[in-house]
Amino acid sequence: MATLGRDRLLELIEGGSIKIEPFRKEQVGPASINLHLGDSFRVFEKTRDVFHVREDADYKQLTRAVKVEQNGSFLIMPNELVEGITEETLTLPSTLSGRIEGRSRFARLGLLIHLSSGFIQPGSTGKVVLEILNVSPLPLALHPGTAICQVIIEEARGATKYTGIFSGQSAP
Repeated sequence: MATLGRDRLLELIEGGSIKIEPFRKEQVGPASINLHLGDSFRVFEKTRDVFHVREDADYKQLTRAVKVEQNGSFLIMPNELVEGITEETLTLPSTLSGRIEGRSRFARLGLLIHLSSGFIQPGSTGKVVLEILNVSPLPLALHPGTAICQVIIEEARGATKYTGIFSGQSAP
């Protein structure tokens, strides 16, 4: 697999193979595309019950949706894990996959943007869910619209399309 650089990324975006909505050319770096934090989150409910992790596990049973008001922020406490989502909807062709990475400026604050599911399948479309963890000793205020992460686009050998349960996702 090869990581795509700025010129190739812009070519594919301008040609419509990669779709990002909304999109600004300034989002594209040397070998990645910055994505912005949306205003929707899922927070874990506090419980003393045991939750069994199985194939039919439903995250909605453990979490509740929270929406940040315009110009507001979302407070994430130390050692707290929440699900966020990108502002952008990303669509990849069947020949490209993506990987979400945090940005070093926020990692230096103790903010992790994804924990385990940073892979974006070829042919998928939707907003990208972020598994956000605050490993700092301080509460951190997250502001929707911040360029919170980056996606690295790679060539996938052999065309395919993701049609799993999270296809077309629009909320965390």
